[in-house]
Amino acid sequence: MAVRNKKNYIIDLAQLIAWVGLLLSPALVDLTVTGKLPSFVRILKGTAFFVLPLFTLYALNYYCLVPSFLHKKGKARWFFLINAVILLAWNLVRFTRPVNFPQEVVDQFGQHIWAMYVGSILAAVFLQALVIAIAVGIRHIMRSNEQKMEAEEQQRKNTEAELVWLKNQLNPHFLFNTLNNISSLTQIDPEQAQDRIGQLSEALRYALYESNAEKVPLSGEVAFMENYIDLMALRCNEKTQVVRSFVLPDHEVMIAPLLFISLIENAFKHGVSTRVETVVRIDLHPEGADLCFVCENSLLEKTAEDRSGSGIGLANLKRRLELIYPGNYTYEQQASDGVYRAEVRLKNLL
Repeated sequence: MAVRNKKNYIIDLAQLIAWVGLLLSPALVDLTVTGKLPSFVRILKGTAFFVLPLFTLYALNYYCLVPSFLHKKGKARWFFLINAVILLAWNLVRFTRPVNFPQEVVDQFGQHIWAMYVGSILAAVFLQALVIAIAVGIRHIMRSNEQKMEAEEQQRKNTEAELVWLKNQLNPHFLFNTLNNISSLTQIDPEQAQDRIGQLSEALRYALYESNAEKVPLSGEVAFMENYIDLMALRCNEKTQVVRSFVLPDHEVMIAPLLFISLIENAFKHGVSTRVETVVRIDLHPEGADLCFVCENSLLEKTAEDRSGSGIGLANLKRRLELIYPGNYTYEQQASDGVYRAEVRLKNLL
């Protein structure tokens, strides 16, 4: 709003300068040529007699009639009616007064003098209509720009609200799954369960507080993912191999928080079995100017409702990628040779 008001003030000042320039220009030109102050004052008075009524008409339309009537639904007819009354009254007063043409003018133009007089009336009306049209045009441009800014602001607010909603869905989802894993561990190894509760506390601290920013350091996100993988691995036995590789760029990179958690969660949810040999591979590395994240897991036989790549987590991931990295990411997933593979590439991030 402050930016919009500042812009409006600048436009108002520019219009005022233009009108002042129009008022002073003829007199200043004469003063520059003749150097006579009385002539300057005389021309300034004559110009003011011509310009000030036009300025009044312009200001009335620009600041009052256009925003109050023309831009209001169902009130446009009042804009045209009021302007018609103003122009009619103005020109009737101006041109219905007795006119005494100098004899030399009558001698020069003869019977055509009244045609010239009517032409001057039409020219004056045309000029007045032109001033109104300019006021309408500038107001329309300003209104269009304001509507565009309002739409962009509303879109930004909607996007921010949606991102908050999407991220908030991840936190309880993560908490629910991890508490289930720790609950099972308390019956087997209470001491380790205690350690994992501390680890969960650290992960939740990051998810609830440090991830509130729009972007977070990649190093902090990797530390969180390491912690998260340890907690998710609680559901695995000796038949599951968990392989991880995190290669950070040479310099610190900022990234959207909790972006890859859904892929890691799905890998453990859909690619782990206590009965057969399974593997989960998680890899993050730079490739040129891109950041590449790959998550693979064993492809197990699942029902149509419970298979790799399903669930709200992946839907959230795709939506967040669209909102945060529009046109600067790729997301690919495929299942072949008993392996489900998902890859996210953030382009030109490094």
